[in-house]
Amino acid sequence: MSLYDIPLQTLSGADTTLADYKGKAVLVVNVASKCGLTPQYEGLENLQKRYASRGFTVLGVPCNQFGGQEPGTAEEIETFCSTTYGVTFPMLAKLEVNGENRHPLYAELTTTPDAAGEAGDIQWNFEKFLVSPEGTVAARFRPQTQPESDEIVNAIETQLSA
Repeated sequence: MSLYDIPLQTLSGADTTLADYKGKAVLVVNVASKCGLTPQYEGLENLQKRYASRGFTVLGVPCNQFGGQEPGTAEEIETFCSTTYGVTFPMLAKLEVNGENRHPLYAELTTTPDAAGEAGDIQWNFEKFLVSPEGTVAARFRPQTQPESDEIVNAIETQLSA
């Protein structure tokens, strides 16, 4: 199954797939509103503003599996993101990224190794996957990697110039 074929829902409940972003580089990030890493929203939004016109988007995926740090409803998540961090990038409905109820999107994404060669479970909130404009996973970045780090920016630039 292609990443483009996996059924998803937007935060507002509309059906979607990654095919809506075909031809764009997409940074898929499992996010949470009450995490020590939540300030990464600022860097993610900066990437969105910096590269959107070049065929890039961040895609936020709320997840409550790590310390119950995303307990809110879709409306609460949307309000928090827009009012606290001015988030303009698209957000998906809350889903599970690990375990027996792992969403099929993350079943595919987690087969991709990080820079150290390790694949498998999501470690924590704000783990990032860069999906190429062709729909393949180009890179995986662990939660502590800041959105505007050279590592992520260079990977985005590579995808946008390919």
